[in-house]
Amino acid sequence: MLEEMRRQMLRLKTSGEARTIEARRTGKRAMMGVLAVGLLMAGVAQVEAQTSTPDTTIPTETQTTRATTLGKIGPSAPVTYDNRYELYGGLNFMNFQAGQNLPTRMNLGGAEFLATYWLTSHLGLGADYRGEAGTTPVNPQAAQFPYNIARPLVYMNIGMLGAQWRGPKSQYYAINYHAFGGVSHGTFTDTQRANQPQFLQFTGLYSNRTKPIAALGASLDFNVSKKMAVRLSPDLILEHFGSETREFFAISGGVIYRFGKR
Repeated sequence: MLEEMRRQMLRLKTSGEARTIEARRTGKRAMMGVLAVGLLMAGVAQVEAQTSTPDTTIPTETQTTRATTLGKIGPSAPVTYDNRYELYGGLNFMNFQAGQNLPTRMNLGGAEFLATYWLTSHLGLGADYRGEAGTTPVNPQAAQFPYNIARPLVYMNIGMLGAQWRGPKSQYYAINYHAFGGVSHGTFTDTQRANQPQFLQFTGLYSNRTKPIAALGASLDFNVSKKMAVRLSPDLILEHFGSETREFFAISGGVIYRFGKR
């Protein structure tokens, strides 16, 4: 009987100690969780305070400029158009008629380079060079033996001088009007062979010659930065390679670089 009572008391004591140990463990876990939550909340509060409080080590003007720059759409620096010089380079397309009586026009492709010296904010003097090349349809009899010519190569070198007038402009774009005049040298016999003495008569092409040419048009410049812009420039081409003045279309696209202060 006594032995049985001793065993029960031992069981109670053991179970009580176990519950005490488990309670202590649970309490420690709870305390650790509370501390973790508290540290997390303190960290968030500190970050919010740093975000909302201005940095006194940085001048107010600088902070305002940074905020304005980050929230600004468009070029980061103001486009003032106060540059003295401007260089343009791009790809060019132009249609043309390589003979006085040819029934079909041809397409020329090449490059254009333009240097402009701005006298004022609106008026600039420009020097323009264009190099063009392409193949042209010719008279049907040129395809017969012994010539067997279908599309001979034609290329042109064009040099012009003129003026640009800057029209509407903003931070994002500018519209320029231009008028250039000069000379164009056309080479039409590049594919002629020694056994083709009547090459020009059979093909209907012009002979190699230098003639007056003009380009009248406008350009639309999309500003990338204060110094850089992308240009799209269509032209009306006037040439006099034959017995009359003829009109053609040309268009170029490329990049502008502005430099030098006026």
